[in-house]
Formats: sequence, C-alpha cells, structure tokens
Amino acid sequence: MTQRRLPLSSRRAWLAAAGALPMAAVLSGCGFTLRKAPKFAFERIRFDGNWGAPVSRELQNALRSAGLSVIGANAPAEQQRQAQVVLNVLTDQRERAVVGQTATGQVRELQLRTRFRFGLKALNGRVLLDDAEIVLERDISFSETAALAKAAEEESMFEDMQGDIVQQVMRRLAAVKSI
Repeated sequence: MTQRRLPLSSRRAWLAAAGALPMAAVLSGCGFTLRKAPKFAFERIRFDGNWGAPVSRELQNALRSAGLSVIGANAPAEQQRQAQVVLNVLTDQRERAVVGQTATGQVRELQLRTRFRFGLKALNGRVLLDDAEIVLERDISFSETAALAKAAEEESMFEDMQGDIVQQVMRRLAAVKSI
C-alpha cells in the first residue's frame, strides 16, 4: 500500500498554522493586545485655524470615524458653541528641501518634511493640551530621468507622514481624561 502525500502548498500551509499556535500562546501570555480605537473625554470638537489643510482634513475624517462630531470653523455660531473642546491648528504645512547635489549641481537627494502644530482648549479657555508641534522628515533620492515616478513617490511619502501625524494627534487627544 502506498502512502499519499499532501501537495507542497498544503504542507506549507499546515506548517505555518502549526507555527502560529505557539506564537499566539507566547503573545497572549505576555499581555500583548492589538491597539483599540481611542476613547475620548469629549464628543464634539471644533476646528479653528488652518482646518482645511491636508493633515487637518485627514484628522477630521479620523475623528468622525471614531464617533466624534466635528465642527468646522465655517459652521454657524450656534453650532460652534455646542463644541466641548476647540482644536486650534496653528501650522499644517509640507516642506521640500534639497540636501544633496552632484558636482554639476543636479539634485540627487531631497528631504521631505510635514509640520503640524496644534493646541487643545476647553470652551471656557482652559488649556487641555499645550501647543505642540509634530515634525516628520523623510529623505528621498531624486533623478531627473525618473521625475514623474519620483513625484508619485514623494506624494506617497507625504501621505504616509500625514497618516503618522494623525495617529499621533489622535493618541494625544485620547490622553485628555477630563474637560
């Protein structure tokens, strides 16, 4: 009688599943848990300042996704008074600087920066989060022969930094325990 063997792909899947079980046991024993959605001490937030810039817009979407009511600076005065806290966006900008050149003066390396400065206050004026600035930098090589591809890569890096900043701001807003 001949013994039937599983196809190679099935054996790999079985080995991967068998290896995942001990890893799950180790991770659950150390207290590891996946990050959960943040809980906020407020339900309604008003944006002031530079609220229409890229990071601000993504932050507003993230706050809405977390179940908060977001009130823009252009909302009627009555609606603005319903906010519990005010997020003042002081700076929301992208920067691009040349950091490397060839001997002939051609650009070889760029540094991309995203700068976001904000503060959080209660409606009564009490400061909940002092003004803070988050600056992220990424280096990128540059080639004039691949300018379109580098422009797409640059935009992708800016969007990645933007997402990182939004997550940092969300964690800082969730750290506020009372208003």
